[in-house]
Amino acid sequence: MTTFVTLLLIALTVLVSWQAFEKPRLLDRLILWPPAIDRHHQYERLVTHGFVHADWQHLLFNMITLYFFGGLVERLFTPYIGQAGFALFYLSAIVVAILPTYLRHRHDAHYRSLGASGAVSAVLFAFILVQPWSLIFVFFVPLPAILYAVLYVGYSIWMDRRGGDNINHSAHLWGAGYGVLFTVIMEPRVVGSFLQRLANPSFL
Repeated sequence: MTTFVTLLLIALTVLVSWQAFEKPRLLDRLILWPPAIDRHHQYERLVTHGFVHADWQHLLFNMITLYFFGGLVERLFTPYIGQAGFALFYLSAIVVAILPTYLRHRHDAHYRSLGASGAVSAVLFAFILVQPWSLIFVFFVPLPAILYAVLYVGYSIWMDRRGGDNINHSAHLWGAGYGVLFTVIMEPRVVGSFLQRLANPSFL
């Protein structure tokens, strides 16, 4: 079973982000800018902001994460909803992850947000739900996926309340939650499997 959709999403995101790096007007048109949605009804920005990034480092971090986990989740989802369903999952995750941010800053003309982090978090947490004891390497340090998830959520909550680092931690949290919820709705038995795996640690 291929990972065509994951590779296509990566290629499309890299291409659009690269063009936006070169063309500031394109970036301005695609980025999440709440007044453009509220006043001019440019609702497509709720999706397009997930295909542009602040810089190459931001882009590479998201795309490397999507590469390593997207294919695994795509193969998991495809028997249930097909590859088109996986694509819709990813695109809907972009929207769901950003909605609370948009509603919070709906009338803030100075606020902007961009990046695929919310959707990538959805993919990552769907994987963690299925393989909680798999090792995830964080700066070359191996961590059990479930431990990484706890640290990730705790850090995101703390930084979202603290603010000041120009990172949309709210989108990370909502994306992660959406990834878990979508997976459970798609296959409710994953909850029992998760609890069973959690009670029987295996780092293979």
